[in-house]
Amino acid sequence: MDKPLFQIENLHLSLADMTRKPLLGPAPRIPILRGLSFSIARGEVLGIVGGSGSGKSTLGRTLLRLLEPSCGTIHFDGQDITHLPEPALRPLRPRMQMIFQDPMSSLNPRRRIGAIIAAPLHLHGFSGIPARVDQALDQVGLPRAFRHRYPHELSGGQRQRIGIARAIALNPAFILADEIVSGLDVSSQAQVLNLLESLVKDLGLTLAFISHDLSVIRRLCSRIIVLHRGEIVENAPATQLFAHPQADYTRELLSAIPLPDPDQVWV
Repeated sequence: MDKPLFQIENLHLSLADMTRKPLLGPAPRIPILRGLSFSIARGEVLGIVGGSGSGKSTLGRTLLRLLEPSCGTIHFDGQDITHLPEPALRPLRPRMQMIFQDPMSSLNPRRRIGAIIAAPLHLHGFSGIPARVDQALDQVGLPRAFRHRYPHELSGGQRQRIGIARAIALNPAFILADEIVSGLDVSSQAQVLNLLESLVKDLGLTLAFISHDLSVIRRLCSRIIVLHRGEIVENAPATQLFAHPQADYTRELLSAIPLPDPDQVWV
């Protein structure tokens, strides 16, 4: 059996509360993540769900080592990356990519689309960059002529596809998608989810999909982790979680999903 791509053990993270920093001395720290342990299998689509303030986005950034844990361990592809310094992390960065929630704020408005997709390729020393940019646009279903456009000339759904293209151009093993459809209309949401589903199959990606919306998570993910106040309250296959939720908080989240039939209720 293959080893998981990510193995997380007893992960804790606390951040300084600068609003309560005294005049002298360090700021008090707020615990954000509390003893999380789980794994992400290769090729898996993992949903990370929870309400506002549950720690799901912080968890995602900690997995990518944009934040350093207070204690615990993170193994990526068998390598302990928990406290690796940035120079040692740099060769791993192309293999761990992120798609951001708001594509308009994550795309440089002064650069054309081709330059935006090419920027991380230049940063990591890839060759054949023009061809890689064209291939990425093909893979997300956008015309190659879009390489000459600016972000403000695209729709919200198209901008999010550019964010996806920028991520997959580096041939990553893992992608973290953080609330990437929350700002889109229903039609654009469905198109982006269908695209992600196809890319996972075609490129052999491992995907962690963060959302507060269980109905979106259900559409895409094979397994779901439910976070509440920085702790995992449920970790189960999607079919099992929706059919037989074990945690009270999970049942609360399920009850908040709008139902097409007003007479239908979640068990």
